[in-house]
Amino acid sequence: MSNSADPDEDRGKDHDKGPVTAHADGPGTHHGSGSRGRFRPVRLLTVGVFALAGLIFFTSFNTAKGTNIRTDASLLKLSDLIQERSHKNKELEEGNSGVRDDVEALAERDDGSTKAEDAKLDALEKASGTKKLKGDAVSVTLDDAPPNATAKLPGYPEPQPNDLVIHQQDLQAVVNALWHGGAQGIQVMDQRLISTSAVRCVGNTLILQGRVYSPPYKITAVGDPEKLKRAVAASPEIQNYMLYVNAYGLGWKVEDDGAVTLPAYSGTVDLHYAKPVQ
Repeated sequence: MSNSADPDEDRGKDHDKGPVTAHADGPGTHHGSGSRGRFRPVRLLTVGVFALAGLIFFTSFNTAKGTNIRTDASLLKLSDLIQERSHKNKELEEGNSGVRDDVEALAERDDGSTKAEDAKLDALEKASGTKKLKGDAVSVTLDDAPPNATAKLPGYPEPQPNDLVIHQQDLQAVVNALWHGGAQGIQVMDQRLISTSAVRCVGNTLILQGRVYSPPYKITAVGDPEKLKRAVAASPEIQNYMLYVNAYGLGWKVEDDGAVTLPAYSGTVDLHYAKPVQ
């Protein structure tokens, strides 16, 4: 989130360069015997302007190909494609989750492991986020400010568009603060986070594990509610965010959710861009 900057300093004044004289030659004037007539600078500039205009018209015609290039049809198609892929990814994740449950049920029938080994595996699965997690939870909700928001506190400049939207660092600050407060598990929107999850924003939309979300953004954490809230309040990044909440009306809400059950992570756990240390 960008803070408003002071106006630029004066770059200095122009220095006097002394008088400059220009000689205009009349039409057909010659400078000495046998010399050719020259284009005046104004004529060269005129020719250049017409040449540039012709290039622009040709480029516009070639780009349009008979279509209206002022419409946002292409952007709408891209947006629809993104939403379609997001819904498809959600369906695939749900199917993958069901298959995983079936595999685990079959494996538990007779895997030859001891009770101690089963307990250790269960603890590892809970810590990795691949098992459902039940417990007391705290949720934090962030939202964009109204598009027509103005400064609500004296001494603050009027907001820029960048000041009125949730940014990637705002979401990351909340997630990091909750982990720091001892969260046993965290869910962003309807997805469970694991060690390889990346909270990323493009524009004012969240892209999380192949799916796209728009604000408001809700983050839910299971753990000691009081420790979680203290960690959130103590975060310097969140304290900076709160300045914008108070000044421009960005959305912010912290709630006790009571006992909740976080879903298990249902995506792939394979590493695509890194390898585990041997």
